[in-house]
Amino acid sequence: MENNIIWHDHKITRAERSVNKNQKPCLLWFTGLSGSGKSTIANALDVALHKRGYHTFLLDGDNVRHGLCKDLGFSDDDREENIRRVGEVCKLFADAGLIVMSAFISPFTSDRRLVRKLFPAGEFIEVFMDTPLATCEERDPKGLYQKARAGEIKNFTGIDSPYDVPAHPEIRLDTSRHSVDECVDSLIAYLLERELITRKD
Repeated sequence: MENNIIWHDHKITRAERSVNKNQKPCLLWFTGLSGSGKSTIANALDVALHKRGYHTFLLDGDNVRHGLCKDLGFSDDDREENIRRVGEVCKLFADAGLIVMSAFISPFTSDRRLVRKLFPAGEFIEVFMDTPLATCEERDPKGLYQKARAGEIKNFTGIDSPYDVPAHPEIRLDTSRHSVDECVDSLIAYLLERELITRKD
């Protein structure tokens, strides 16, 4: 890093922004195989929180690769850089007092651990979409598994590239067994229990 780059503290603190929004900032990091329900559940939670008057933002893997990370491919190094960038952006949104959701395969434990370290204790919530590979492949909403099996896509997570299963996720969801509404209810209950949001009747 250049010596002439200096960190500037803001006049308005993270805590002040949080109080102004009547919520506590946090990051719900949705991780899992393609087709496991990451984007679907993250979007449904985003809608549910918005309806309750909370300030949120959702970052989705495909969308980010259209802009912020459009220069990256799918090698291990590029995947690592993709998650590093996303983690830093998530931190900025949380510093603004928002409840942030991210939906990325993020297959490597080391990358998820690096993002976790960016956040104070209790503010990084790893949501493991523990949906069986067979179910994900049966859904195959983008036709990616079929292409991977045919050898048309290389380094595809779950087929010829590994996925590190989270050892101790804060939340574990299986969309082959639970509906979208049930998953969202579980997430809302977690946020309420940790007092990251308050009940709004």
